[in-house]
Amino acid sequence: MAAALDDIKVVDLTRTLAGPFCTMLLGDMGADVVKIEEPSLGDEIRHWTPFWNGESTQFVTFNRNKRSITVNLKEPEGVELVRRMAADADVMIESFRAGTLERMGLGYDGISAINPGIVYCSISGYGRTGPMADMPGYDLIIQAYSGLMHLTGEPDGLPQRVGFSLVDLFTGMMAYGTILTALRQRDRTGKGQWVEAALLDGQVAALSYHATRYLGTGEDPERMGSGHPSLVPYQGFASSDGYFIVGCANQGLWERMCRGIGREDLLEDPRFTTNTDRVAHRKECVSILMDEFKHKSTEHWVKVINGAGVPCGPINKVSEVVTNPQVLARNMIAEMEHPNVPELKTPGSPLKLTDSPADIRRPPPLLGQHNDEVLAEQGFTADQIADLRERGVIGSS
Repeated sequence: MAAALDDIKVVDLTRTLAGPFCTMLLGDMGADVVKIEEPSLGDEIRHWTPFWNGESTQFVTFNRNKRSITVNLKEPEGVELVRRMAADADVMIESFRAGTLERMGLGYDGISAINPGIVYCSISGYGRTGPMADMPGYDLIIQAYSGLMHLTGEPDGLPQRVGFSLVDLFTGMMAYGTILTALRQRDRTGKGQWVEAALLDGQVAALSYHATRYLGTGEDPERMGSGHPSLVPYQGFASSDGYFIVGCANQGLWERMCRGIGREDLLEDPRFTTNTDRVAHRKECVSILMDEFKHKSTEHWVKVINGAGVPCGPINKVSEVVTNPQVLARNMIAEMEHPNVPELKTPGSPLKLTDSPADIRRPPPLLGQHNDEVLAEQGFTADQIADLRERGVIGSS
């Protein structure tokens, strides 16, 4: 079965998380992704802890279905090599600081001059326009700058970082969708274009109803822990042995939950008659439920509340997620052979297509593993490749 993107060639000049997540998704769908890395060091994420048989668990998470080539961009011949690869590519994606690639002739203007059909994607912290265009962007800093951290944590506690690199991953997914949209446009016009995915843009969009609330009411949303500003109860609770989450998103669910847990008396309490009443008396409602739930196990409450037809589930640890039957049934833990990590396992692809499903064809590459292979495809002879290696234009394989 043909992969959806098996005719797409990608030149990948991204590092760390956001760009590599995007190009991994493209690779999962069949694209030929060539990852260009700095000789000797490679993508800095290769050196992030912890390690699994000497390989960074961070790197192997985001770099399957790619080939690695090491190119010294400080050498004019290295720059020319990238231009040569971009000349027949469909996509070029980069995450350098603004102006860096332009000075090398590897910016959009320079590349589109030799390949007008290319879709050129720039990933950045704050976007390529505006007063902060030259500022570097990192997941942690954008979590703070975008308001995400202000909204995360307990009401009387410090703002908290989300427990994983949500900003980077969201941006990578944005870049994936933007690139595919531009390729679809190219199908109609024959012309490529420059597209962007900025970390800050994504999180401002993700603020969604929080931003609209402020724009419409002038009220700045505050931290609510696991709670929801518009619904009660819609949050996490402690049981006798752990934690679970309850989602009463409408009046019917509230009534079913009260009956299911044997607290019909709450339906008669005027403080909790409607959701609006419960929001106004949030502390009282949540306090009563907290006291009720702390006497029995998470397993008990999940069974009882789900049995009443109300959304409810355990708050799982990562170890419980990666072994969960539903997760495994959805092929969300992928296994692949790696030269240094036999039976390597990472999260699978969330992209589910019935006729052209995601597929793992290559494990995460070793640094410069495909130097000879990729350069041979570009027309270089073995002697020419050896000469480039000898002169430091490319790294050793």
